[in-house]
Amino acid sequence: MKKNQHLTHLFELCLATLFISTSGALGKFIAMPPPVTIFWRCTLAMAFLFIYCKLKKIKLQLHSKKDVPTFIISALFLGAHWITYFYALKLSNVALGMLSLYTYPVITALLEPLFVKVKFNPIHVVLGLMVLLGIYILSPEFNLESSHVKGILFGVLSAVFYSLRILILKRHVANYHGTMLMFYQVLIVSLVLVPVLFFMDTSGIKTQFPYVIVLALVTTAIGHTMMVQSLKHFAVSTASIISSMQPIYGIVIAYFFLNEIPTWNTFFGGLLILTTVIIESVRTRKK
Repeated sequence: MKKNQHLTHLFELCLATLFISTSGALGKFIAMPPPVTIFWRCTLAMAFLFIYCKLKKIKLQLHSKKDVPTFIISALFLGAHWITYFYALKLSNVALGMLSLYTYPVITALLEPLFVKVKFNPIHVVLGLMVLLGIYILSPEFNLESSHVKGILFGVLSAVFYSLRILILKRHVANYHGTMLMFYQVLIVSLVLVPVLFFMDTSGIKTQFPYVIVLALVTTAIGHTMMVQSLKHFAVSTASIISSMQPIYGIVIAYFFLNEIPTWNTFFGGLLILTTVIIESVRTRKK
């Protein structure tokens, strides 16, 4: 990978990470049940992505019917990831919800050799453990009676779903445009979540609509599409570790918009996570 190309792709991945990190504050702030929020998020994102595909003349046709099962399965994992992640945010706070999700670089690095033809790289385990240490430093005192513990468990479960989704989707990145992939992902999740409109309170959309629009457009349509596109240029485990900047961005956003004040532990843990991002960025640049 040429130096200038690498820097461009790295910048795009970092920008995608910033956009996606807005999900923390938005997920905590939006006053609706998570499945309802995710339904509206996907439905609106689907509309934005469809319009973009038409304007840019991005084809929406599938190359083979054999791709349908993996399209559906990866989308279901994405929906499960978003719902459990938003429950993690509701039960705890933005910092804890986002940081518990960031066990996923370790999960992804360990699972990737089982999904794609890449050799197991011990450096990803080392860097992943550094991220985990950063999360440990950031975490509050562990109390089984605390809703924070439930938030952590939902966050880790969300991490498993996200790792499986991105590893399954990886095989399609070379053959399909990232925007097209994301369009079908949110389309499938929207269809699956239609029943929640009949069983859960949906009246909150009247007051929460502007925030859901931001969640659908900036976080989902733009951020996640750029993230999927980055998989053309980086291994999943590499993209995972670089995107570990998300909790740091998310904590800063939550500070300004939700007045969630980080502790010194947050700064120290965040510094350790940032260090792993820099190491991985330098390491991949040498390839």
